[in-house]
Amino acid sequence: MTTVEAPTHLRENPFEIAREQLRRVAEIFAIDQRLVNVLQECKKAVAVSVPVTMDDGSITAFEGFRVTHNIARGPSKGGIRYHPDVTLDEVKALAMWMTWKCALMNIPFGGAKGGVVCDPKRLSRGELERMTRRYTTEIINEIGPEKDIPAPDVGTDPTVMAWIFDTYSMNKGHSVLGVVTGKPLNVGGSLGRLEATARGALYCIQEAVRKRELSLADLSVAVQGFGNVGSFLAKFLAEEGATVVAVSDSTTGLYNPKGIDVSAALAHKQETSTLRGLRGADEITNDELLLLDCEVLAPCALEQVITPENADKVKATIICEGANGPITPNADEILEDRGVMVLPDILANAGGVVVSYFEWVQGLQEYFWKEPEVNSKLRDIVTRAFNETWQVSQDRQVGMRAASYGVAVGRVSEATVTRGLYP
Repeated sequence: MTTVEAPTHLRENPFEIAREQLRRVAEIFAIDQRLVNVLQECKKAVAVSVPVTMDDGSITAFEGFRVTHNIARGPSKGGIRYHPDVTLDEVKALAMWMTWKCALMNIPFGGAKGGVVCDPKRLSRGELERMTRRYTTEIINEIGPEKDIPAPDVGTDPTVMAWIFDTYSMNKGHSVLGVVTGKPLNVGGSLGRLEATARGALYCIQEAVRKRELSLADLSVAVQGFGNVGSFLAKFLAEEGATVVAVSDSTTGLYNPKGIDVSAALAHKQETSTLRGLRGADEITNDELLLLDCEVLAPCALEQVITPENADKVKATIICEGANGPITPNADEILEDRGVMVLPDILANAGGVVVSYFEWVQGLQEYFWKEPEVNSKLRDIVTRAFNETWQVSQDRQVGMRAASYGVAVGRVSEATVTRGLYP
């Protein structure tokens, strides 16, 4: 039997970053230190071994996690990521960010996150299914429609969610639609869920551009990451008239100052599983993409790609965090001093959890909405959250990240005080 363990890969500990962000917000908004002592800790963190029989007959034991940060405002909610670099502290940080994200959107969830240390690209479909079902079985006492509701994240998709839904339901003896979101449409998924995170980011960019009295049709955009979020965001921005000058995936980046044919890039990626080799663009690195001359930069891949080492070289005037935690706190300060508007992750990529909430509601009711209704409700919630954040930013003279955290942490604090501590 072999065991897969997470490598150390992040420049800074993401959980310490998340806690430091909380402490900074507490100082700005005068949040009681006793509340900070509660909110800076995760309610529960579970690590499990996930032994899987591989196609060649060998057995590999993967390491899996499920973390609940806070449930003051409702059951916990958060994605599951399959990635070789998953760590427990990363999952803790993501769970905390999910708490703030749900509170900022004012939906009745707390924050959770899960992950398995693996490379899904190296697993066959059978191995991936067996791993998913065993992981679900290992955390089955931690999840549930009124307890903790998983969703897709990096390296997972609707198919994986269907396996989780089925495994949980088989153990309960009946179908439980609300146990997981991001499911395929034919087993209780919601219209609009697949594109929701990117659509929410688009709404934030549109509002930011409007506040600066600009036109999206006159702006150039670089999108790092071409997974679910990055590919749809590039598509939506191109449809709105923006010039997408660069895109990238894990293998390469592509740059054309006159604009990339996003439709061709999507088709090429679908056909070859990589952006490499697309005609009509020059190949660049992911690091080079971040420093391109453009108005809007959307890092939609992984954490900590903008650091103190490159923040002063970023030329974009608006950064939309499609990924979770792509900017480190020290880099944040550099960007803020330079007047760069950062649309923080808990605001910019919250569209996914909003439509996950819609899917959960539809599953509980067993009554499903049409896609225009889903997108209209999503726009209302994201736009309201943006404007609440913008107003606090203007009133307090702080950046959008501090403002968004101020709104979110304030709501969780109020719920915590209202409920009190038991016993």
